[in-house]
This record gives sequence, C-alpha cells and structure tokens, in this order.
Amino acid sequence: MLRFAIKRILLAFLTLFAISTTTFFVFFWMPNNPAQVMCSKNCDPRTLAAINKGLGLDKPIMEQYWEFHKGLVVGRTFEQVGEAAEECPAPCLAYSFRTHEPVLDIIGRAFPVTFSIVIGGAILWTTIGVSMGMFSALRKGTVFDKVAIGFSLIGASMPVYVFAILIMVIFVFGLKVLSQPTYVSLWVDPVQFAVNMILPWATLGFLFSASYARFSRAQMLETLSEDYIRTAKAIGLPKRTIYLKHAFRAAVTPIVTIAGIDIGAALGGAVFTETIFGLHGMGWYAVQAIPTLNLPVIMATVLFAAFFIVCANVIVDLLYAVIDPRVRLG
Repeated sequence: MLRFAIKRILLAFLTLFAISTTTFFVFFWMPNNPAQVMCSKNCDPRTLAAINKGLGLDKPIMEQYWEFHKGLVVGRTFEQVGEAAEECPAPCLAYSFRTHEPVLDIIGRAFPVTFSIVIGGAILWTTIGVSMGMFSALRKGTVFDKVAIGFSLIGASMPVYVFAILIMVIFVFGLKVLSQPTYVSLWVDPVQFAVNMILPWATLGFLFSASYARFSRAQMLETLSEDYIRTAKAIGLPKRTIYLKHAFRAAVTPIVTIAGIDIGAALGGAVFTETIFGLHGMGWYAVQAIPTLNLPVIMATVLFAAFFIVCANVIVDLLYAVIDPRVRLG
C-alpha cells in the first residue's frame, strides 16, 4: 500500500509540474506583450514599465520561467518603478497590478468561500444521490424507483443558473424565508454560516445528486446481475450481507472516481453558483478577471483548479486501493 501511494504521489507532482509549465507559457509567452494585455489599451507608460519590471517581463523567457517556479517554492520579490518592492511569500503565483496585491491574497479570501460551498454541496449530493440510486435499483419497478428516475431526469436537464435563480426567487424574494446569501465564517457565527449556505448547498446538492442517483442506479443494477451475487443468494446469505458487503462495495467504486473529479473541479471555482448568489469565491474572482484581462488571477485560478483535480485523483486512487485491494497491483 505504501509503495502504491508513493507512486501515485510522485506521478501527481510530475503532472502538476507539467501543468504549471504549460500554464506559464500560455499566459506569458504566447501573448505578444503580456504587460500590455494586463495593463489595457489606456495604460500609461509608467504603469506599463512597472508591470514589465515587477513581473520580470523584461527578462529572457527562460529566466522568467525559472523565477515563476522558484516563486512557487520559496516566494519572490516584485520590484516596482518608484515604489517599494512587494514581497510575495510561497507559493507565489504572481502580482495583480489591477488590484495592487499578490494574487495569493486574493486566493486567500476566495478559497474559504468556495470550500464552504463545495464541501457542503458534496455531502448533500453524494449522500442523497448515491442513497437514492442504490435504493432505486433494489426496488426496481416500484413507485420509489419511478420517482427517483423522474428526479434524476429533472435535475440532469436543468442548468445550474436556472435552478439557482429559481430557488432564490422563491425563497428570498417570494416567501422571504431566507435572505440573500452572504459569506460568514464558520468560526465567527456557525448558525449564520449554515443559514447563508443553504441555497448554494441546495443548488449543487440537487443538480449533482440527480446525476449521481442515475449513475448509482445503473451501477447497482449491473452489479446485482453478476454471477457472484446470484451465487450469494443461492447459498442463502442474508440480503443485508449481499447488498451492503458485496453489491454496494462493488457498485460504489466507479462512483468514487466521479465524486473525486467533481469535488476537485468544483474547488477550482463553482462559477455559476458563486456568480448568481454573489459569493466572492474562486469562480467569482475568475469571472471578474476575464473582462479586465487580469492574467495573474486567471492563471492562478487555472493552477488551483488543476491542483485540486490532481489531488482528487490521488485520493481516489488511494480509496480504490482500500475498497478493492486488487488495484494495488496496478
């Protein structure tokens, strides 16, 4: 198990290095003048010079590449024309001349918001979706099964922004039982934190759980048709043992993969949910950075999204080894 884990972690580091390299060249080498892009058309020469000097864009591309990756490990200093140098601690992702602050400070404000939305939503969609799909498979053809199928079809066909606006109109502006979501730290006021997160959690939970219910049902039905399940029934094993110990364990393995990737991708920024509810998370900052061509913020969002997806894949691989020991031989 330890050898398996080490191999997967080393592969993850190599993947992250390849992603960071690709991201750097896409953002800082392909544009003809990255400083001009970040500074906009109405940029004055002083600001343009500050960006060039601060981000080291006046240096050879390979030196910029080295400084970028060095900053990720040990941090770096951004020199500015006529102003004091800006220290950026590791992992230094760059400096935003739009907001005049290190990008890591922006990420530090945004990530707790995104993390709160995604983790709460993930608990809902995995619990509701998987449970509904499994019970639906065990009660195939019943009223419960038909209701579950209808639920999954509605959820899978409804866009995130439509459902988010719909529940906000109903519960905030119509019934007025909830207020417009605003982020309050869990450590400051746990009750208000939970109340404010109800609508974002419900949005992610409903839409994702619909897909998980459909997929879980299909996986469980396929597993129940396997020979070893029929053999277990023939020798008289209790239904509880057959369904929970054998069928569920086999059916849940592919679902772990999907859940890991979905959570990792969502941690990179739940764009629609954050934008519609006005929550300033990773997705919201990314949306704000695109029209202003704030390249450092966009690049940081890409890197963070990639980081969480890679980490999620590592966790999934390790969970696979726990659920199915045969995976360790791979």
